[in-house]
Amino acid sequence: MSIIHLKKQNISASINFTEKEVLLLKHIFLVFLSIALLVVNTVVCGEKPAISAQSAILIDRNSKRILFSYQPHIKLPMASTTKIMTALIALENGNINDLVTIKKNSVGIEGSSIYLAEGETLTLEDLLYGLMLRSGNDSAMAIANHIGNDLESFVELMNGKAREIGAINTNFVNPHGLYADNHYTTAYDLALITAEALEIEKFQEIVSTKTWRANRNKNNIFYNKNKTLWEYPGGDGVKTGYTIMSGRCLVTSATKNNIQLIAVVLNASNWFNDCYKLMDYGFENFKNYVIYEEGKFFKNIPVINGEKEIIPAIAKRTFLYPLKEEELEKVKLNIKLPNYLEAPINKGDEIGDITVYLDGQIIHKDRIIAKENIDQLSIIKRIIRRFRD
Repeated sequence: MSIIHLKKQNISASINFTEKEVLLLKHIFLVFLSIALLVVNTVVCGEKPAISAQSAILIDRNSKRILFSYQPHIKLPMASTTKIMTALIALENGNINDLVTIKKNSVGIEGSSIYLAEGETLTLEDLLYGLMLRSGNDSAMAIANHIGNDLESFVELMNGKAREIGAINTNFVNPHGLYADNHYTTAYDLALITAEALEIEKFQEIVSTKTWRANRNKNNIFYNKNKTLWEYPGGDGVKTGYTIMSGRCLVTSATKNNIQLIAVVLNASNWFNDCYKLMDYGFENFKNYVIYEEGKFFKNIPVINGEKEIIPAIAKRTFLYPLKEEELEKVKLNIKLPNYLEAPINKGDEIGDITVYLDGQIIHKDRIIAKENIDQLSIIKRIIRRFRD
């Protein structure tokens, strides 16, 4: 191998450029600088999407893993995305076939409306479609009056549910999202609320519906305001929201390759594009992996005084988790099982624990169960076995 040494040479000659040549060199330099900055910016943006929102988050609905966040815990008004919780409370506490007679205080509510009339009767189902597709503020009030009997009681249900699911930085004062000083949430909390609501099959059905015909004589066609259902491949929800004070707020969901993502943006001038960028980022960078399946065998446990001498310990349920490809090798399982069990044992009895770690951090805990029934040995059989042993 030859080694080349480069040495400085003293150059005494002077170089003179014309004004045009200087301008040309400056132009060339700026072009190369722009290209370099574009390359750097492309790499950075490929990692984390650039968005307009004041606060944002992207989560996997099933595991609730945060795939992207930007100021996710600041408290902000959320406009009509409030109605996600309104629908959740209604579906958990009511029957969609309930007939709801509209009270005077549900009529003529400011903002978006399905134009309810006092004394009119609709099903709770029609009101829910009017709530989530047309964002009817009057529909929200009618639902609150029906489920809670009055506004205050319904709001208590909303706040109780928020605390139950861990949305501790959220406070509701109304069911529709019209601005109020003490009405706020965070992007993180709103994602949790949405994930909880999407556990309900009827909620999924409502928010993924583009058009609904209500059983009423007029104003009976509800078109969904959420363009995600038309514009984004796999788009299946969830809710728009806007007031002057809150700005544009949006919660979207989409499902591809066995993974459903939830994107939330608050006070976002480019609300739909922001959510689309977040979901693109999630689908491009994460894949849902089966960490273990329901019924997966872990170990045979010795059984004392049982008709059988061992019992298989298996996974109680399947666990899927969104991961980047390079994270796969960082997933570890810690399994805790007893040295032995004593009969009788019932199929499905919880007999151990499994903890899943990602890069040393706990991401999931679950129980391990007995695969089958094992009856206790009779006294005679115990004596025979003891002699045999």
